[in-house]
Amino acid sequence: MAGVLKLDIRESAEELKSLLSKQSTPTGKERVQALYLLKIGKVKTMTGLAEILGRDISTIFRWFQRYKAKGLEGMLTVPRNQGRKPLIPKPVLEILKQELHQPGRFRTYSDIREWLRETHGVDASYKVVHETVRYRLKVRLRGSHAKRRKSGGQTPQPSPHLS
Repeated sequence: MAGVLKLDIRESAEELKSLLSKQSTPTGKERVQALYLLKIGKVKTMTGLAEILGRDISTIFRWFQRYKAKGLEGMLTVPRNQGRKPLIPKPVLEILKQELHQPGRFRTYSDIREWLRETHGVDASYKVVHETVRYRLKVRLRGSHAKRRKSGGQTPQPSPHLS
């Protein structure tokens, strides 16, 4: 019969059934369920399997390609994307962290931007520099802002010009 799936499933039906109950993620359950349904003979084609699981045939095909190449463990592991690389490389971050601990080294985030551009060739926006220094390195710049004076318990008097 055309379209019959020929996949050599090495695990027994009992192993797959127990593994199915142990899966903690929905994707893992779907993948083990696909193998289990094939093993017990409930489904014979990829089209039938795709209809039961509610997945596209190409997805099922991709799962079985991974199963053939890497076995059950390979099929169950979901590859994680690394995400975007940070604009400021780690070695530069370490140097910046040391520089930030020197008193009076940088007064503003713009000073840090200029230092990064001139010293390390990193052209980072103000926002990137601020978020990196303030939240990632957890350093607060001691800028030229005047410190607020406490009023000493006195209530501020209204301005005579505002009546």
